[in-house]
Amino acid sequence: MRKLLASLGLVLALLSPGLTAAQDGAAPAETPVAAEMPAVEAPAPVAAPAETAPPGDAAAAVPDKGDTAWMMVSTLLVILMIVPGVALFYGGLVRAKNMLSVLTQVMAIFCLVSILWAVYGYSLAFGDGGGMNWAIGDLSKLFLAGITPDSTSATFTDGVVIPELTFAAFQLTFAAITVALIVGGLAERVKFSALLVFSVLWFTFSYLPIAHMVWAAGGYLFEAGDLDFAGGTVVHINAGVAALVGALVLGKRIGYGRDAMPPHSLPMTMIGASLLWVGWFGFNAGSNLEATGGAALAFINTILATAAAGLAWMFAEWMLRGKPSMLGLASGVVAGLVAITPAAGLVGPMGGIVLGAVAGVVCLWGVTGLKKALGYDDSLDVFGIHGIGGIIGAIGTGIFVSPALGGVGVDGYTMAGQVITQAKGVLITIVWSGVVAFVAFKLVDMTLGLRVSEEQEREGLDTASHGERAYNA
Repeated sequence: MRKLLASLGLVLALLSPGLTAAQDGAAPAETPVAAEMPAVEAPAPVAAPAETAPPGDAAAAVPDKGDTAWMMVSTLLVILMIVPGVALFYGGLVRAKNMLSVLTQVMAIFCLVSILWAVYGYSLAFGDGGGMNWAIGDLSKLFLAGITPDSTSATFTDGVVIPELTFAAFQLTFAAITVALIVGGLAERVKFSALLVFSVLWFTFSYLPIAHMVWAAGGYLFEAGDLDFAGGTVVHINAGVAALVGALVLGKRIGYGRDAMPPHSLPMTMIGASLLWVGWFGFNAGSNLEATGGAALAFINTILATAAAGLAWMFAEWMLRGKPSMLGLASGVVAGLVAITPAAGLVGPMGGIVLGAVAGVVCLWGVTGLKKALGYDDSLDVFGIHGIGGIIGAIGTGIFVSPALGGVGVDGYTMAGQVITQAKGVLITIVWSGVVAFVAFKLVDMTLGLRVSEEQEREGLDTASHGERAYNA
């Protein structure tokens, strides 16, 4: 009431010269009144200011409707990346007799991780772990306890208020796609039951700790200043290393290096890559957690870096092999998406183009030269694209975040110091994921057995594991 009376007094004071002039027969002065009127009208509809609310009052944190809508759309876009994006991209790359097995594996993992996330994943990834908070959260939000439609996640990013259920759903999709990516390294020879058990173990002991360390307040890499805007380490390096370890433990497919194993449907792979690119806007721009200029920066970087990587891979392959392939172009697109992920909202557009171009060329080497030199059978090149692309993106973020190179900059930034911090995050992720994956694969192999029989592998996992065929004609 005191503020309302003060506002009315101000209005009367501003109008009084005009009233006096009118009474004297003179025209009122229009400019001061016109200039001041909007300012005195604005306070009327505004809600009670924050200082009048008791400390910790949940009513003071009101979710922004625009940000909430954007985050829900972003969550849907990331789901589009998984099913059908990853599923079709991978499905087109395998032989026809294994098409449905890959689709089933990806969809089943999405369903499985979704439930695990609600039961304990979210709590361990973003809870306060007390004495273990440097590595993992606690179980205070087990089964999403205490999270209601009125709960907000204002604490996760300064100034951003969205429903906590929205934030939890968004982060669920990151966990699900990370585990699903590992399928590509094991395709055409892994037991379905073994894959599901491995997924539970690896999600629990690798994904959740890495996500907490990088993204949660108090996490070791978060406090060290590691920059990972949308998951270069948490998602891509993490999954890429696990896929490589799985490929090594499983061994090569029957006939690998001797028999031709061409993709059975490159059009399907192209469709999958396109869906990945579309969905990645939710992945990267959504990681800004609000619909602002930061999201716009991540959005345009997701276009430019990806385009640069696709062209770089295509032209490099053209020079080396004499012809540009659609598979190469699609693979380059995915490599660019991976590389820009940790940097999306932190580097300028030109920095994004450079990162993408470098990733396109280096990832081409990763799936050809490196893979041939080491002799492993990473069926769908998860490590060559996601692992190596993630490393390039993570290290490159430390370089191109520099304001001198068009980046947004960070407090106390020095290029050498930030690159060292980024390299530490890469190294910790490689070691952590590699060790957990190796132990998990070995445990599953000793109990259930990891690999299908030779007869089943030759028959194809569609019929051997699922009793169906993708194509009946």
